[in-house]
Amino acid sequence: MARKTKIRTRMQGGKVEVLILVTHPMETGLRSDKKTKQKIPAHFIQTVDVALNGKSMASAELGIGISTNPLLGFRLNSAKNGDKLQVKWKDNQGETGVIDSKVDL
Repeated sequence: MARKTKIRTRMQGGKVEVLILVTHPMETGLRSDKKTKQKIPAHFIQTVDVALNGKSMASAELGIGISTNPLLGFRLNSAKNGDKLQVKWKDNQGETGVIDSKVDL
């Protein structure tokens, strides 16, 4: 299933703030379906990697403690308008996502 990933950039305090939103259920594996009483299988993003102009800038390992449709944010010192951003993520069920964007200030 294709999941939607969005990137937004803006200037914040002299640095480029990057916000990434991934549409994902982020199931912990600890909840049960209210109707069937069966456990809902774990389904969560494990890794997120961010590259700026092909160079790795950030990497994160996520787990079950992150909410549905996670919004991740960070700031880059060296980013400029027009630079190329790439975000890749992978979840515990082998699903992956990649989005390419440009810094747009």
